[in-house]
Amino acid sequence: MKTYKKLLTAALALGMTFSLAACSSSAPEGGDDESSSEPVPIIGISQYGEHGSLDNCREGFLKGLEEAGLVEGTDYVIDYKNASFDDNLAIQIAQAFSAEDADLMVGIATPSATACYAAAEDKDIPVIFTAITDPVGAKLDSGNITGTSDVLPVEGQLQLIRALQPEAKTIGIVYTTSEANSVYSVGVYEELAGQYGFTIDAIGVTAQSEVTQAVDTLISHKVDCLSNLTDNNVVGVLGSILEKTNDAGIPVYGSEIEQVKLGCAAGAGLEYVQLGIQTGKMAARVLKDEATCEEIPYEIIENYSLYVNSDVLKQLNIQLPEDIAGEAEDMAAAEE
Repeated sequence: MKTYKKLLTAALALGMTFSLAACSSSAPEGGDDESSSEPVPIIGISQYGEHGSLDNCREGFLKGLEEAGLVEGTDYVIDYKNASFDDNLAIQIAQAFSAEDADLMVGIATPSATACYAAAEDKDIPVIFTAITDPVGAKLDSGNITGTSDVLPVEGQLQLIRALQPEAKTIGIVYTTSEANSVYSVGVYEELAGQYGFTIDAIGVTAQSEVTQAVDTLISHKVDCLSNLTDNNVVGVLGSILEKTNDAGIPVYGSEIEQVKLGCAAGAGLEYVQLGIQTGKMAARVLKDEATCEEIPYEIIENYSLYVNSDVLKQLNIQLPEDIAGEAEDMAAAEE
Protein backbone atom coordinates (compact mmCIF):
# COMPACT_ATOMS: atom_id res chain seq x y z
CA MET A 1 0.00 0.00 0.00
CA LYS A 2 1.34 3.42 -0.92
CA THR A 3 2.32 5.76 1.91
CA TYR A 4 2.33 9.50 1.24
CA LYS A 5 5.07 11.51 2.88
CA LYS A 6 4.02 14.44 5.04
CA LEU A 7 6.06 16.99 3.06
CA LEU A 8 4.43 15.94 -0.21
CA THR A 9 0.97 15.96 1.39
CA ALA A 10 1.44 19.47 2.70
CA ALA A 11 2.58 20.71 -0.69
CA LEU A 12 -0.38 19.11 -2.42
CA ALA A 13 -2.74 20.62 0.11
CA LEU A 14 -1.42 24.12 -0.68
CA GLY A 15 -1.95 23.46 -4.37
CA MET A 16 -5.51 22.34 -3.69
CA THR A 17 -6.54 25.58 -1.96
CA PHE A 18 -8.19 27.08 -5.04
CA SER A 19 -8.98 23.97 -7.10
CA LEU A 20 -11.03 22.33 -4.37
CA ALA A 21 -13.01 25.46 -3.59
CA ALA A 22 -15.09 24.86 -6.72
CA CYS A 23 -16.06 21.30 -5.75
CA SER A 24 -16.70 21.85 -2.05
CA SER A 25 -20.23 22.49 -0.86
CA SER A 26 -19.31 23.04 2.78
CA ALA A 27 -16.23 23.68 4.85
CA PRO A 28 -15.21 23.13 8.47
CA GLU A 29 -16.54 25.70 10.85
CA GLY A 30 -15.44 25.98 14.43
CA GLY A 31 -12.62 23.44 14.25
CA ASP A 32 -9.98 26.19 14.40
CA ASP A 33 -11.68 28.36 17.03
CA GLU A 34 -8.79 29.49 19.20
CA SER A 35 -11.17 30.25 22.07
CA SER A 36 -12.33 26.63 22.22
CA SER A 37 -10.34 24.30 24.44
CA GLU A 38 -11.59 21.28 22.52
CA PRO A 39 -11.74 21.79 18.73
CA VAL A 40 -14.78 20.31 17.02
CA PRO A 41 -13.90 17.09 15.16
CA ILE A 42 -13.72 17.41 11.37
CA ILE A 43 -15.39 14.78 9.18
CA GLY A 44 -14.07 14.90 5.63
CA ILE A 45 -16.62 13.45 3.19
CA SER A 46 -15.37 12.59 -0.28
CA GLN A 47 -18.15 11.69 -2.73
CA TYR A 48 -16.92 10.26 -6.00
CA GLY A 49 -19.58 11.94 -8.12
CA GLU A 50 -23.03 13.42 -8.12
CA HIS A 51 -25.90 11.06 -8.84
CA GLY A 52 -28.96 9.95 -6.93
CA SER A 53 -27.71 6.89 -5.07
CA LEU A 54 -24.49 8.53 -3.87
CA ASP A 55 -26.38 11.69 -2.88
CA ASN A 56 -28.76 9.49 -0.90
CA CYS A 57 -25.83 7.82 0.84
CA ARG A 58 -24.55 11.21 1.98
CA GLU A 59 -28.00 12.33 3.09
CA GLY A 60 -28.46 9.10 5.03
CA PHE A 61 -25.00 9.35 6.58
CA LEU A 62 -25.84 12.75 8.07
CA LYS A 63 -29.17 11.38 9.33
CA GLY A 64 -27.33 8.48 10.93
CA LEU A 65 -25.08 10.85 12.86
CA GLU A 66 -28.15 12.77 14.02
CA GLU A 67 -30.00 9.60 15.04
CA ALA A 68 -26.94 8.60 17.06
CA GLY A 69 -27.30 11.80 19.07
CA LEU A 70 -24.54 13.88 17.47
CA VAL A 71 -25.13 17.54 16.66
CA GLU A 72 -23.44 19.26 13.73
CA GLY A 73 -21.39 22.26 14.82
CA THR A 74 -21.11 20.93 18.37
CA ASP A 75 -19.98 17.33 18.00
CA TYR A 76 -18.56 17.54 14.47
CA VAL A 77 -18.24 19.73 11.39
CA ILE A 78 -18.45 18.52 7.80
CA ASP A 79 -15.91 19.19 5.06
CA TYR A 80 -17.71 17.85 1.97
CA LYS A 81 -16.08 17.60 -1.44
CA ASN A 82 -17.17 16.04 -4.71
CA ALA A 83 -14.64 14.44 -7.06
CA SER A 84 -16.88 14.71 -10.16
CA PHE A 85 -16.00 11.13 -11.17
CA ASP A 86 -12.32 12.09 -11.46
CA ASP A 87 -9.91 9.60 -9.85
CA ASN A 88 -7.08 12.14 -9.64
CA LEU A 89 -9.33 14.67 -7.94
CA ALA A 90 -10.49 12.01 -5.48
CA ILE A 91 -6.85 11.43 -4.54
CA GLN A 92 -6.21 15.15 -4.12
CA ILE A 93 -9.31 15.56 -1.95
CA ALA A 94 -8.21 12.72 0.32
CA GLN A 95 -4.71 14.18 0.63
CA ALA A 96 -6.21 17.56 1.56
CA PHE A 97 -8.27 15.90 4.30
CA SER A 98 -5.10 14.34 5.66
CA ALA A 99 -3.25 17.66 5.52
CA GLU A 100 -5.97 19.38 7.56
CA ASP A 101 -5.82 16.54 10.12
CA ALA A 102 -9.42 15.48 9.66
CA ASP A 103 -10.61 13.33 12.54
CA LEU A 104 -12.53 10.98 10.25
CA MET A 105 -12.64 10.45 6.49
CA VAL A 106 -15.71 9.15 4.69
CA GLY A 107 -15.44 7.71 1.17
CA ILE A 108 -18.65 7.38 -0.83
CA ALA A 109 -18.00 4.86 -3.65
CA THR A 110 -14.87 2.80 -4.16
CA PRO A 111 -12.50 5.32 -5.82
CA SER A 112 -13.08 7.87 -3.06
CA ALA A 113 -12.81 5.27 -0.32
CA THR A 114 -9.54 3.82 -1.61
CA ALA A 115 -8.10 7.31 -2.00
CA CYS A 116 -9.08 8.20 1.57
CA TYR A 117 -7.61 4.99 2.93
CA ALA A 118 -4.29 5.62 1.20
CA ALA A 119 -4.12 9.24 2.36
CA ALA A 120 -5.14 8.37 5.93
CA GLU A 121 -2.52 5.66 6.41
CA ASP A 122 0.39 7.94 7.37
CA LYS A 123 -1.60 9.57 10.19
CA ASP A 124 -3.77 6.55 11.03
CA ILE A 125 -6.95 8.55 10.48
CA PRO A 126 -10.06 6.34 10.69
CA VAL A 127 -11.95 5.84 7.43
CA ILE A 128 -15.60 4.91 6.89
CA PHE A 129 -16.84 3.78 3.47
CA THR A 130 -20.23 3.28 1.88
CA ALA A 131 -21.63 2.27 -1.53
CA ILE A 132 -18.89 -0.32 -2.07
CA THR A 133 -19.92 -3.67 -3.51
CA ASP A 134 -16.74 -5.65 -2.86
CA PRO A 135 -14.63 -4.35 0.06
CA VAL A 136 -12.40 -7.43 -0.08
CA GLY A 137 -11.65 -6.99 -3.76
CA ALA A 138 -10.98 -3.28 -3.15
CA LYS A 139 -8.65 -4.24 -0.25
CA LEU A 140 -10.66 -2.22 2.23
CA ASP A 141 -11.44 -5.08 4.61
CA SER A 142 -8.63 -4.61 7.15
CA GLY A 143 -6.92 -1.80 9.01
CA ASN A 144 -8.34 1.44 10.38
CA ILE A 145 -11.38 1.29 8.09
CA THR A 146 -14.93 -0.05 8.06
CA GLY A 147 -18.27 0.73 6.46
CA THR A 148 -21.21 -0.68 4.53
CA SER A 149 -21.34 -2.74 1.36
CA ASP A 150 -24.07 -2.40 -1.28
CA VAL A 151 -23.76 -5.84 -2.83
CA LEU A 152 -26.33 -5.98 -5.62
CA PRO A 153 -29.24 -8.43 -5.29
CA VAL A 154 -28.38 -10.02 -8.63
CA GLU A 155 -30.60 -13.05 -8.14
CA GLY A 156 -33.54 -10.80 -7.32
CA GLN A 157 -32.86 -8.80 -10.47
CA LEU A 158 -32.74 -11.93 -12.62
CA GLN A 159 -36.01 -13.14 -11.14
CA LEU A 160 -37.61 -9.75 -11.84
CA ILE A 161 -36.42 -9.67 -15.46
CA ARG A 162 -37.69 -13.19 -16.05
CA ALA A 163 -41.10 -12.28 -14.60
CA LEU A 164 -41.42 -9.19 -16.80
CA GLN A 165 -39.87 -10.70 -19.95
CA PRO A 166 -40.70 -14.43 -20.02
CA GLU A 167 -39.21 -14.87 -23.51
CA ALA A 168 -35.98 -12.90 -22.97
CA LYS A 169 -32.69 -14.66 -23.60
CA THR A 170 -29.84 -12.13 -23.46
CA ILE A 171 -29.11 -9.42 -20.89
CA GLY A 172 -26.65 -6.69 -21.87
CA ILE A 173 -24.41 -5.04 -19.27
CA VAL A 174 -22.00 -2.12 -19.65
CA TYR A 175 -19.39 -1.85 -16.91
CA THR A 176 -16.15 -0.05 -16.12
CA THR A 177 -13.19 -2.43 -16.12
CA SER A 178 -11.33 -0.45 -13.45
CA GLU A 179 -14.24 -0.44 -10.98
CA ALA A 180 -13.85 -3.42 -8.64
CA ASN A 181 -17.57 -3.17 -7.77
CA SER A 182 -18.59 -3.64 -11.38
CA VAL A 183 -16.15 -6.43 -12.20
CA TYR A 184 -17.40 -8.34 -9.16
CA SER A 185 -21.07 -7.83 -10.06
CA VAL A 186 -20.59 -8.91 -13.68
CA GLY A 187 -19.01 -12.11 -12.37
CA VAL A 188 -22.06 -12.79 -10.21
CA TYR A 189 -24.40 -12.15 -13.16
CA GLU A 190 -22.44 -14.57 -15.32
CA GLU A 191 -22.47 -17.18 -12.57
CA LEU A 192 -26.22 -17.03 -11.91
CA ALA A 193 -27.72 -16.11 -15.30
CA GLY A 194 -27.91 -19.66 -16.62
CA GLN A 195 -30.14 -20.71 -13.73
CA TYR A 196 -32.81 -18.36 -15.11
CA GLY A 197 -32.29 -19.15 -18.79
CA PHE A 198 -30.23 -16.03 -19.61
CA THR A 199 -26.88 -15.38 -21.21
CA ILE A 200 -24.92 -12.24 -20.39
CA ASP A 201 -23.46 -9.95 -23.06
CA ALA A 202 -21.10 -7.71 -21.07
CA ILE A 203 -18.99 -4.93 -22.55
CA GLY A 204 -16.25 -3.31 -20.51
CA VAL A 205 -15.31 0.36 -20.89
CA THR A 206 -12.42 2.37 -19.52
CA ALA A 207 -14.03 5.83 -19.47
CA GLN A 208 -17.45 7.44 -19.36
CA SER A 209 -17.03 8.65 -22.94
CA GLU A 210 -17.14 5.01 -24.12
CA VAL A 211 -20.42 4.08 -22.42
CA THR A 212 -22.94 5.16 -25.06
CA GLN A 213 -20.88 3.52 -27.80
CA ALA A 214 -20.97 0.27 -25.81
CA VAL A 215 -24.76 0.64 -25.54
CA ASP A 216 -24.96 1.04 -29.32
CA THR A 217 -23.00 -2.20 -29.68
CA LEU A 218 -25.35 -4.06 -27.33
CA ILE A 219 -28.36 -2.75 -29.25
CA SER A 220 -26.79 -4.02 -32.48
CA HIS A 221 -26.33 -7.41 -30.80
CA LYS A 222 -30.12 -7.43 -30.29
CA VAL A 223 -30.02 -8.00 -26.54
CA ASP A 224 -33.45 -8.32 -24.94
CA CYS A 225 -32.70 -5.82 -22.20
CA LEU A 226 -29.94 -4.05 -20.30
CA SER A 227 -29.28 -4.38 -16.59
CA ASN A 228 -27.47 -1.54 -14.88
CA LEU A 229 -24.98 -1.95 -12.08
CA THR A 230 -24.08 0.75 -9.57
CA ASP A 231 -21.29 1.65 -11.98
CA ASN A 232 -20.40 5.33 -11.60
CA ASN A 233 -19.44 5.93 -15.22
CA VAL A 234 -22.57 4.22 -16.53
CA VAL A 235 -25.02 5.81 -14.11
CA GLY A 236 -23.49 9.20 -14.83
CA VAL A 237 -24.85 9.08 -18.41
CA LEU A 238 -28.06 7.17 -17.74
CA GLY A 239 -30.15 9.79 -19.54
CA SER A 240 -28.22 9.27 -22.77
CA ILE A 241 -28.45 5.51 -22.39
CA LEU A 242 -32.22 5.64 -21.99
CA GLU A 243 -32.64 7.80 -25.09
CA LYS A 244 -30.96 5.09 -27.15
CA THR A 245 -32.69 2.10 -25.55
CA ASN A 246 -36.14 3.71 -25.64
CA ASP A 247 -35.73 4.37 -29.36
CA ALA A 248 -34.78 0.72 -29.80
CA GLY A 249 -37.63 -0.53 -27.59
CA ILE A 250 -35.23 -2.21 -25.17
CA PRO A 251 -35.96 -2.03 -21.43
CA VAL A 252 -33.24 -1.08 -18.96
CA TYR A 253 -33.38 -2.46 -15.43
CA GLY A 254 -31.94 -0.28 -12.68
CA SER A 255 -30.05 -1.39 -9.60
CA GLU A 256 -31.59 1.11 -7.17
CA ILE A 257 -34.57 3.40 -6.74
CA GLU A 258 -33.12 6.54 -8.33
CA GLN A 259 -32.39 4.78 -11.62
CA VAL A 260 -36.02 3.65 -11.86
CA LYS A 261 -37.21 7.17 -11.07
CA LEU A 262 -35.07 8.43 -13.97
CA GLY A 263 -36.67 6.08 -16.47
CA CYS A 264 -35.49 2.50 -16.03
CA ALA A 265 -38.33 0.01 -16.41
CA ALA A 266 -37.88 -1.71 -13.06
CA GLY A 267 -35.24 -2.86 -10.63
CA ALA A 268 -34.36 -4.89 -7.57
CA GLY A 269 -32.20 -2.71 -5.38
CA LEU A 270 -31.17 -1.29 -2.06
CA GLU A 271 -32.50 1.83 -0.38
CA TYR A 272 -29.42 4.06 -0.28
CA VAL A 273 -30.64 6.55 2.32
CA GLN A 274 -30.97 3.64 4.74
CA LEU A 275 -27.52 2.43 3.72
CA GLY A 276 -26.16 5.86 4.58
CA ILE A 277 -27.98 5.94 7.93
CA GLN A 278 -26.38 2.67 8.91
CA THR A 279 -22.99 4.04 7.89
CA GLY A 280 -23.52 7.25 9.88
CA LYS A 281 -24.30 5.27 13.01
CA MET A 282 -21.07 3.33 12.58
CA ALA A 283 -19.16 6.59 12.25
CA ALA A 284 -20.83 7.93 15.38
CA ARG A 285 -19.47 5.00 17.39
CA VAL A 286 -15.97 5.92 16.25
CA LEU A 287 -16.42 9.63 17.03
CA LYS A 288 -17.78 8.79 20.48
CA ASP A 289 -14.76 6.53 21.14
CA GLU A 290 -17.09 3.60 21.65
CA ALA A 291 -15.12 1.49 19.17
CA THR A 292 -12.35 1.75 16.60
CA CYS A 293 -12.84 0.96 12.93
CA GLU A 294 -10.78 -2.21 13.41
CA GLU A 295 -13.30 -3.34 16.03
CA ILE A 296 -16.34 -2.76 13.78
CA PRO A 297 -16.69 -5.32 10.94
CA TYR A 298 -17.95 -3.91 7.67
CA GLU A 299 -21.60 -4.72 7.07
CA ILE A 300 -23.37 -6.11 4.03
CA ILE A 301 -26.93 -4.94 3.41
CA GLU A 302 -28.93 -7.96 2.25
CA ASN A 303 -32.53 -6.70 2.21
CA TYR A 304 -33.73 -5.21 -1.05
CA SER A 305 -36.91 -3.83 -2.57
CA LEU A 306 -38.59 -4.04 -5.94
CA TYR A 307 -39.24 -0.89 -7.95
CA VAL A 308 -41.16 -0.43 -11.20
CA ASN A 309 -41.93 2.50 -13.45
CA SER A 310 -45.39 1.73 -14.81
CA ASP A 311 -45.20 4.56 -17.36
CA VAL A 312 -42.04 3.09 -18.89
CA LEU A 313 -43.43 -0.46 -18.82
CA LYS A 314 -46.52 0.76 -20.65
CA GLN A 315 -44.42 2.52 -23.30
CA LEU A 316 -42.46 -0.70 -23.84
CA ASN A 317 -45.62 -2.87 -23.93
CA ILE A 318 -44.44 -4.92 -20.95
CA GLN A 319 -47.21 -6.41 -18.83
CA LEU A 320 -46.72 -6.03 -15.08
CA PRO A 321 -47.66 -9.30 -13.34
CA GLU A 322 -50.09 -8.90 -10.45
CA ASP A 323 -47.73 -10.41 -7.88
CA ILE A 324 -44.96 -7.97 -8.84
CA ALA A 325 -47.40 -5.05 -8.89
CA GLY A 326 -48.52 -5.92 -5.37
CA GLU A 327 -44.99 -6.07 -4.02
CA ALA A 328 -43.17 -3.33 -5.94
CA GLU A 329 -43.15 0.42 -5.38
CA ASP A 330 -44.23 2.33 -8.49
CA MET A 331 -41.81 5.16 -9.20
CA ALA A 332 -44.11 6.65 -11.83
CA ALA A 333 -46.75 7.14 -9.16
CA ALA A 334 -44.13 8.42 -6.71
CA GLU A 335 -43.12 11.18 -9.13
CA GLU A 336 -46.63 12.50 -9.69
